[in-house]
Amino acid sequence: MLDKFLEGFLSQEGNSYEEFYLRSIQDREINIKSFVQANYVLIGFPLYTDSMPSFVKEFIESLEPYCGKISNLSVGYLVQSGFPEANHSRYVEKYLEKLTKRLGSKYLGTIIKGNANRIDERPKFFVKPVFRNLFHLGRIFGETGEFDPNYLSRLAMPEQIKGFVLFITRLVLNTRLATKNWDKQLKANEAYDKRFDTPFSKK
Repeated sequence: MLDKFLEGFLSQEGNSYEEFYLRSIQDREINIKSFVQANYVLIGFPLYTDSMPSFVKEFIESLEPYCGKISNLSVGYLVQSGFPEANHSRYVEKYLEKLTKRLGSKYLGTIIKGNANRIDERPKFFVKPVFRNLFHLGRIFGETGEFDPNYLSRLAMPEQIKGFVLFITRLVLNTRLATKNWDKQLKANEAYDKRFDTPFSKK
């Protein structure tokens, strides 16, 4: 998803970027230094049951000495999750906005995309509009230095599942279709027969 955004960004002549991986703990000091010295930063990460990865949280906490001191910086975020509804990510969005302001930096916004787990394995009809919107969002950012609210809104849909769609969703969740990908992974790891185990429950 970041790659598609960056494709759009690079479609504007003269744009360039550097990429850093927060999971590389040994590069923490380099990552912090690069963050503090940058003019624009886009941080992308998944939510796992509404929680960000630990190495993202560790990186954020390592920025505490710079609170109120990075006024040269504009920061945006890309948050994806398996939940289909954008409202699952709104709480972390508020957290990220507050974090950016505490650093003394400008908050660009948060790109939210639900139902995006294993997106590279999804059918083309699902993936193409998502990637197209990310490309155009990156292209406009490359021109203006801002996130276009129109494309943010398109990527976030649906905000909340309601009505007939909610009814159909509940029906599907009660079928094997809802667990097809998980079952495939469990079988590949020879853990399918243990899927209902509760090793940490009290007996």
